[in-house]
Amino acid sequence: MSPKVKFEGLPREMIALRVSREIKEGSYVNLGIGIPTLVSNWIEGMDVCLQSEIGMLKTGPLADGDDVDQDLINASCQAVTALPGSAYFDISQSFGMIRGGHIDVAVMGALQVNVRGDYAGWSNPARGLFVGNIGGSMDLCAGAKKLFIAMEHITKDGDYKVVKELSYPATAVGKVNMLFTDLAVIEITPKGMVLKEVVAGLTPEDIQSVTEPKLIIAPDCKEIEL
Repeated sequence: MSPKVKFEGLPREMIALRVSREIKEGSYVNLGIGIPTLVSNWIEGMDVCLQSEIGMLKTGPLADGDDVDQDLINASCQAVTALPGSAYFDISQSFGMIRGGHIDVAVMGALQVNVRGDYAGWSNPARGLFVGNIGGSMDLCAGAKKLFIAMEHITKDGDYKVVKELSYPATAVGKVNMLFTDLAVIEITPKGMVLKEVVAGLTPEDIQSVTEPKLIIAPDCKEIEL
């Protein structure tokens, strides 16, 4: 069954802002395709080092105007700026960082996330949709110390994206730590999905109505803080 209910949630930029609030000073972070790339616009003044798997360390916010250099791009092939101290290297060194466990947080987009922390983000067979390929995402999910997912809570058609079981090919199994959507912040725990925050104007019951798994409501559940 599909919820077929739509609530007005946060814009994509505000989802990215909320994710940035969860990243600790001194972290090494990799940002995936889609909403995650916007996190780069919210780290100014923070001691956070962004790594792009194309071979760049310490990337800055998205570039525009005269700052655009197509040799400096993120996972979405968007032009980014270089911060003081930026370094460049080949793809083997980049994936050595990723596979070697040197990335503290990977922030990825997703098509589906389930109650156990599995997620699907690279293929939607029903629509013939392939978002790049599984390769880089698979390595990041396996190598990063924490995995955050940033996505809209339901599809444009009003279908569940937070599901009991994946119906799309998995990118990673049991790796998701936290889920940030336009409607809620959810922590993935061994006991299930814990609803930590909801967007202003909605209740935990509203979030449950567009979430297939049964949510555990945190005792201190509150409005999303930006």
